[in-house]
Amino acid sequence: MEEVVLVNDRNEVVGILDKSLVHGKETPLHRAFSLFIFDTSNRLIIQQRSFYKKAWPLIWSNSCCGHPALNESNINAAKRRAKYELGIQIEDVVEVAPYRYCYSFNGIMENEICPILVARYRGNSDIREKVNIEEVNSFRWIDWAHWLDEVSNNGDAYSPWAIDETKILMNEIKFKKWLGYCRASVKC
Repeated sequence: MEEVVLVNDRNEVVGILDKSLVHGKETPLHRAFSLFIFDTSNRLIIQQRSFYKKAWPLIWSNSCCGHPALNESNINAAKRRAKYELGIQIEDVVEVAPYRYCYSFNGIMENEICPILVARYRGNSDIREKVNIEEVNSFRWIDWAHWLDEVSNNGDAYSPWAIDETKILMNEIKFKKWLGYCRASVKC
């Protein structure tokens, strides 16, 4: 049983609830995280959410999302979920920016305080045998510049939070430095 940490607008804990009871027509505000995983060539892994998912089934999104347990850091939760969903070990995990959103789709609401994290994966990019099909229907690696074009021109194909978070990342100096965009020749 996975539990979700319910919070108020100040991100103070107000309760805990079984994940299966949280997402519905009116979802209480809760903690989550959103993760963007890059390989050593700065390609991003995106996933098509499994049709088993209650929220946004078969919609393409960022690498991984999840809910930290009570007293679990967002970074540890991200490592745990990357292993569970994609079957991979990640490193260089950094919380880059805060984010809060509320979206509804097909009668299911997401209502989350959801910081944006980035991480590095240094393993083999062919992870087909590792992915958890209850979480991920499909995945693909995409160059960051191509991803920016995709979310700008084909927004309906992706989760609304992945689009919002991408726009936030594009303007975050902390992310640009992490990705290696900031060098002596390129000022951030």
